[in-house]
Amino acid sequence: MTHFRKRLTLLGSTVAFAATAIVPTQIAGASSAAAASYEWVALGDSYTAGVIPAAGDTFEIPRDGCERTDRSYPQVMDRDLGALIDLTNVSCGAATIEDITSRAQEPIGRHLPPFSQDPDYPFPAVPPQSSAVSATTNVITVGAGGNTLGFADILMKCLELGQSNEGKGTPCKDDLGAGIPARLAKVSSDYDKMLTVLHERGPKAKILAVGYPTVIPNDTAKCTRNNWQQFGSITSGDLAWLRTDVLEPFNQAIEKSAGSHDATSYVNLYDSSANHSVCDTSNWVEGVLSSNLEPALVHPNAAGHRNAADHVTNAVLNSLDPS
Repeated sequence: MTHFRKRLTLLGSTVAFAATAIVPTQIAGASSAAAASYEWVALGDSYTAGVIPAAGDTFEIPRDGCERTDRSYPQVMDRDLGALIDLTNVSCGAATIEDITSRAQEPIGRHLPPFSQDPDYPFPAVPPQSSAVSATTNVITVGAGGNTLGFADILMKCLELGQSNEGKGTPCKDDLGAGIPARLAKVSSDYDKMLTVLHERGPKAKILAVGYPTVIPNDTAKCTRNNWQQFGSITSGDLAWLRTDVLEPFNQAIEKSAGSHDATSYVNLYDSSANHSVCDTSNWVEGVLSSNLEPALVHPNAAGHRNAADHVTNAVLNSLDPS
């Protein structure tokens, strides 16, 4: 038995690895007095941090504007894994890949006019997230790229054009389609640079590049026009375009970048969430507004983060003990 499995036994936990299924690992009963065996740094944007109320409550006092929530997947995993891993979570809403690599970020909190005003805005800048990685880091998880792609801006433009086009055709594709390859190329280039920096800062760390979940169903007829708990005024044709020409190639770009770097693995969240899009009854991603009519702007809810936690946990445990 390896040292890793001995450690799990000491923690009073059982880990099951399956080739075809994810088995969530629960180590919530681990002794809080035990020293952590591994150092884990969680990096990423709002899909990691949580941000929206449907992903839990912010827990940091005073707030730094990054809006990490207690039901986001890093925090879920921190509770599940107990004393096995010492988590440093520096993920931050609205972070670009460059904010992780080298640039200090000015967080926006929940200041999203005209949807919401944040009374604590503006917030002081936070350091580049990569500065949290060190020579002693064992595992790095990173979920980023959506803000480099400019998905929020694309979403807003599609809402605007869908409204003015009365729900017909593909006005967003017609307006933005030609620029998507350049956006995807920017994601790939920045992602490669980020992984290089992370490897340099954490030379012994295993890096897990976490992909994005399904947000638009294969059958866009599931989405009801002008339902703001889904995609509001975006046309059915533009939803199909966003899925096939933007979001799926976006995940593929991240996977390809991960595959080109040693000690880096890709965590696929897209396939497992295929039947839990914004427009599915059992949705793991909220729409423009959440089920409570709060601004959500197409972000995972607690159920989506629970799914991410299961898959990322499995990847973390396998990366630490690949035997």
